[in-house]
Amino acid sequence: MNNAPCMLFFENNPAYFVSHRLPLARAVRDMGFAVHVAAMPGQAAEAIRAVGFEFHPLPFQRGGMNPFRELLTLWRIRRLYRDLQPQLVYQVTIKPVIYGTLAARSARVPRVVSVISGLGYFALQDSLRGALLRNLVFGFYRFALRHPCQRVIFHNLEDRDAFVCRGILSRADTDVVPGSGVDMTYFNVSDEPAGVPVVVLPARMLRDKGVHEFVAAAAALRAVGVQARFLLAGGTDAGNPSAIPEMQLQQWHAEGDIEWLGHVPDMRALYARCHVVCLPSYREGMAKVLVEAAACGRPVVTTDVPGCRDAVLAGETGVLVPVRDVQELAAALRRLIEDSAMRRRMGRQGRLLAESRFSTDRVVAATRDILHALMNGVS
Repeated sequence: MNNAPCMLFFENNPAYFVSHRLPLARAVRDMGFAVHVAAMPGQAAEAIRAVGFEFHPLPFQRGGMNPFRELLTLWRIRRLYRDLQPQLVYQVTIKPVIYGTLAARSARVPRVVSVISGLGYFALQDSLRGALLRNLVFGFYRFALRHPCQRVIFHNLEDRDAFVCRGILSRADTDVVPGSGVDMTYFNVSDEPAGVPVVVLPARMLRDKGVHEFVAAAAALRAVGVQARFLLAGGTDAGNPSAIPEMQLQQWHAEGDIEWLGHVPDMRALYARCHVVCLPSYREGMAKVLVEAAACGRPVVTTDVPGCRDAVLAGETGVLVPVRDVQELAAALRRLIEDSAMRRRMGRQGRLLAESRFSTDRVVAATRDILHALMNGVS
């Protein structure tokens, strides 16, 4: 397919492309595109090449602020876009969206799809510095997202409305797609394991994921004699300002109220060994772990915030609690820990919700329709 039009995927981490974008990339290849991927160097690059996609390493720092280094990064992206001359680029997360769209305009790439997968750390800061950072990032988005032929995909309505209300985007240029989808065959339902109920928080170990609140709720429940195990499943993320130090995680583990598992590569096996999945996050784009848990027939406890409530039918597939509220979080977890019938009922409803709204097939089909319309000049 040497004459096939080129489509380039651009995002921070090649591992995220493998975990979130592979089904879409395969669908794009079936549409007749030659698929290329640009991301930071990483071990997952070999997995990308193994499925037949071209990989282009782009050395850049996710949180870098050095202006000279950032200009060099932008120049490298523009050079790649100019050399490849893709018919379409698909960009995910803050820097790829902002830098990629600027590079696409300069290199005359005819079509751009940008995915705002969440508003990230900057949207959660209440301090003066946080407000200044938020205004700065929205200003960058306002400057960058002016490509004449673009679609901007959000994972929830609130994130989309934040951009439209600020005048950064016209609603007509946006779409809402609920995440990247979940493989309903791979993430299948299994019976609850025997023994003491297990509650797991599967996420990167960040303050913004509600890890502190989860640890406090676990300690409170164990203090009143609730019989359960509480697991933290996820690695640290040194590049995120919200990262919890490894020393703190190890201390919590040693104290005994929670067990820190570190990075868990087999998420399906993790869900199979637990009874309840908990994500008390402060905000998400679309919480993939909640959708995976639903697909596996596990009830969830999560916060009533964008990207979390969108993955749950409150009272049917899980329980919503106020953000940063340890008391309510503990009470919701206790109800599910002590009521196996409720867990099974919510688990069954969760599977039905995942099949009807979040399956990979549905999400890929919706995204493919957006790409097809953009290629054919349909707004």
